[in-house]
Amino acid sequence: MIFLTKLDGKQFMLNEQLIETVRETPDTVIDMNNGHSYIVRESMREIQQKIIDNSRLRRRAALRAAKDSGEPLT
Repeated sequence: MIFLTKLDGKQFMLNEQLIETVRETPDTVIDMNNGHSYIVRESMREIQQKIIDNSRLRRRAALRAAKDSGEPLT
């Protein structure tokens, strides 16, 4: 999940795996695959970087867990 900021300044967390599209109109609009939309302060590039960073964290955690369990990495 990534932290984002609504236009009123309130922060919220969003499951980035459910994002369908992100567009700037000029506000940044995130359309979800469930039909919901969110308008946020972050730019498309900032959202992209947050998704990349979160993905890296998940992969590192998975690799660490596999290493600690002694199971072979496939």
